[in-house]
Amino acid sequence: MPVDATLPYDDDNIFAKILRGEIPCDKVHEDEHTLAFRDINPQAPTHILVIPKGRYVSWADFSARAQDAEITGFVRAVGTIARQAGLVETGYRLLANTGGDAHQEVPHLHVHIFAGTNLGPMLAPSHAQ
Repeated sequence: MPVDATLPYDDDNIFAKILRGEIPCDKVHEDEHTLAFRDINPQAPTHILVIPKGRYVSWADFSARAQDAEITGFVRAVGTIARQAGLVETGYRLLANTGGDAHQEVPHLHVHIFAGTNLGPMLAPSHAQ
């Protein structure tokens, strides 16, 4: 179910439960501001989810309310994870859905890292303008 980026944070979302240790994850990286783990339903050979540890619904929410250290740490973590996974040479895609039109499903900011195959065009030609 898509979420509205203007909704308040839901402490019962799956990523909040993962952060609290209530649901296990296949962790690939963790630091002060960030947790990254393999997606349980991968859409590419490499599919890693990167989430901030703070209570942020979306990229819009995060960029408006997060402290500079959180923003810097999160962005640096995404790059570190890609480098450590060996994705830089062949390439990778970052995706962060925000709101209903983008089909954001979990009301906690998350960035998908996709890699391991030719990912094709970003949008189907019928959607491009």
